[in-house]
Amino acid sequence: MHDSLVILAGGASSRMKKESVSDNLTAEEIAQANERSKGLIGVGPNGRPLLDYLLLNAKKAGYHAIYVIIGEQGGLFKEFYGNHNSNNDFHGLNISFATQYIPENRVKPFGTADALFQAVEQFPELQNKTYTVCNSDNLYSVAALLALRKNENPHAFISYDRDAMDFSLERISRFAIAKLTDDNFLVDILEKPTADILDSYKDAQGKLRVSMNAFKFDGPVLYPYLKNCPVHPERDEKELPTVLLNAIKDHPKTALGIPFSEHVPDLTAKEDIADVKAYLKKHYPVLDWNS
Repeated sequence: MHDSLVILAGGASSRMKKESVSDNLTAEEIAQANERSKGLIGVGPNGRPLLDYLLLNAKKAGYHAIYVIIGEQGGLFKEFYGNHNSNNDFHGLNISFATQYIPENRVKPFGTADALFQAVEQFPELQNKTYTVCNSDNLYSVAALLALRKNENPHAFISYDRDAMDFSLERISRFAIAKLTDDNFLVDILEKPTADILDSYKDAQGKLRVSMNAFKFDGPVLYPYLKNCPVHPERDEKELPTVLLNAIKDHPKTALGIPFSEHVPDLTAKEDIADVKAYLKKHYPVLDWNS
């Protein structure tokens, strides 16, 4: 089992910075939402950031080497988790920081595939090993992270039951859905699915499956696809699902969708802050790094 986890935290957080219709946010919460990376917003009962809880779950799942991909203005991450670019000790985790630089002709980062490519260029050991990749603004369970560590296929992703997600129907309807073979290998990922196509994307159990960007990758196999990832024609970004789909065109049945039915707390917009705070208060009354 591998022990490396790459956390995507260098995005622009555009939706989080939009004005909120919620009236239950404090001035401090609004300020953090506007100024911080989403994973650093203080949603814990003690004001600690969401990323603490993801790191805690990662440690419990057996990860040790953590690579956090931050933006060019990501210095606050180092205030929380260590001042050095690499080999910071945080509760027994070895934390390193890769920086996603923005090309000169752009004002925003170039997407998740670009973030991971820059990370594996800055930490070349990732080009030669297996690793997990996930978002910094989602709280994945210990069980899900462990399932990715244990999986023996070259690539894998957590394939979530769409009906088990505790989000509004309007929000869930915007999630990309995965098309799988009868034995759960990835065939396609469809962005912005329309209602008329849903039945054809149900899996062998009759479930619609969504990805929340929790992947296991074989570094050597994935590297050329990362390096040569095309730009999405609509979103003008290089995206990890594109990389994975291109890889499986050449290597069919190498990306297993691991079925999970559970909610994944998500910090996308200001309206999510209260929900995530309530979830953490209920499920993580204390941050216990020694259990």
